[in-house]
Formats: sequence, structure tokens, C-alpha cells
Amino acid sequence: MAGRIRGRCAERGSVSVEVAILAPVFVLLFGMAVVAGRQAIAENAVSAAAHDAARASSISRTADQAQAAGATAVTERLAEQGLNCDPAAAVTLSGRSALSKGTKWSLEEAFAQPLGDPVFIVAEVTCVVSYEDLAALGLPAPEPVKAYFVSPIDRYRSRG
Repeated sequence: MAGRIRGRCAERGSVSVEVAILAPVFVLLFGMAVVAGRQAIAENAVSAAAHDAARASSISRTADQAQAAGATAVTERLAEQGLNCDPAAAVTLSGRSALSKGTKWSLEEAFAQPLGDPVFIVAEVTCVVSYEDLAALGLPAPEPVKAYFVSPIDRYRSRG
């Protein structure tokens, strides 16, 4: 009987040691899960923002309106998703012909194409996701999340 009591006393405090060793591991795993989730949400939000920018730009009548509509669409979509880009998301809008896939145009050139020619608007959105609130985990510098989307301009709609 005395041996049993002595055995139990010898194990006293072992749970404290185990918790002290495993707690940082659990905190690190939790932090990694938060980062992975935030990255997945960012990729989805940036992809949706690129879609919205391309669509809003392609239904505009002038290059200036297209630029403003695309930037507004990206800002609204990212705000709706609660995504903070550091610095602000970069939006690049350009034109492309369906006939010559390698040729990129400025928005002005895209909207200057004759009616009937197939012209597309390409929206590229880049966002560097901020992990500022997770700095205690010692994370590496975040990589930018990029997405693009292509939307056609109506062939026979008048352009300014």
C-alpha cells in the first residue's frame, strides 16, 4: 500500500510540465490555422474584386469612367469582405483584343476600337494581406494575393 501512495506522489506536477511544454505548440498551431484561413479568405475576396472590377469597367462608356468604376468596385468588394490590404489594393485595368491575344492596350486604346471588334477588359487586382495583429507569432512577410478577370465590352454599344 505504501508503494502505491509513493508512486502517485512521484507523478505529482507532471501535468504542469506537460502543459508548459505543449501550450506553445498549440498556440503556434492555432496561429497557423488563423493565417491559413485569412489567406484563403483573401484569395476569394481578391478574385471576387477582380471580377467586379472587370465587369464594372466593361459596361462603362469611356476609359475614365471604366477606371473609376473598376477602382470603386474593388474598394467596395474588399470592404464588404472585411479585408485589409497593406498598402491599399492595386488595380490595373487594360484592354485586349480577341483576335491578337498577346496585345495589351491601355483603356483609352480599348475604348477607341471600332464598334463590332471584340474587345475585352482585363482587371488585375493585387493585395498584400496584413498580419499586423499576429505579429507576436513571428510570421514571415506576407506575399501578395493576385487575381485577374476578363470581361468583354459589348461589341455594338456606343463608346465615348
